[in-house]
Amino acid sequence: MRVIADRIDALLADKGYDADAIRQQLADAEIEAVIPAKRNRRNPAPHDRVKYRWRNRIERMFSKLKNWRRVATRYDKTADSYIGFVGLASALLRLPFAHVA
Repeated sequence: MRVIADRIDALLADKGYDADAIRQQLADAEIEAVIPAKRNRRNPAPHDRVKYRWRNRIERMFSKLKNWRRVATRYDKTADSYIGFVGLASALLRLPFAHVA
């Protein structure tokens, strides 16, 4: 079984995850921490602003997915059927933006 550190290059998180312990664990796993520093941090750590903007897109996608009651309330009994419906809902949300050549 592969660990998650083998599958990701960066962790996009908000200021609530700005802790030295979290940053150290990410550094040990060779994962880039894209976490803005809290205002009261004495030594603010830099973060990649371009990558942090991706987080907004992800948040907006989850907001749209939660409009599907079945996704928001997790009615499905198995993880496979839940993730299958999330995939279907994602495709249906993306469909209006598909261009036919």
